[in-house]
Amino acid sequence: MSASDLYEKLGELAERSGRYHWRGLEFVLRCVEHCRGRLSRAGHVAGRELLESARQLAISEYGPSAKMVLNGWGIESTEDIGRIVFLMVDNEILSKTEDDSLDDFRDGFDFETEFVRKHHW
Repeated sequence: MSASDLYEKLGELAERSGRYHWRGLEFVLRCVEHCRGRLSRAGHVAGRELLESARQLAISEYGPSAKMVLNGWGIESTEDIGRIVFLMVDNEILSKTEDDSLDDFRDGFDFETEFVRKHHW
């Protein structure tokens, strides 16, 4: 799939979801790639591994604005990251194993704590 086709598909998915901005979907895809690079492997990424990459990438790219940026895209919790992953699985952008579940993304970390309270102003 070409980059332009992917962005078009993300836009369509975001519109159909009615909950997430296409930038939020694109962020989750970048988190998958960040995770693969961080772990030096291709292929499957576990939910908790992906959440750690999402936390790192959000802090790195958006600093003290990370929570506000993600919330603006409809991502208000780690469970939202999981919902986006499974939305993309359902639409054949990502794949999953039999062991993968939305539960893997529940209570991963608290956005307020990680993106606001822990930030060194």
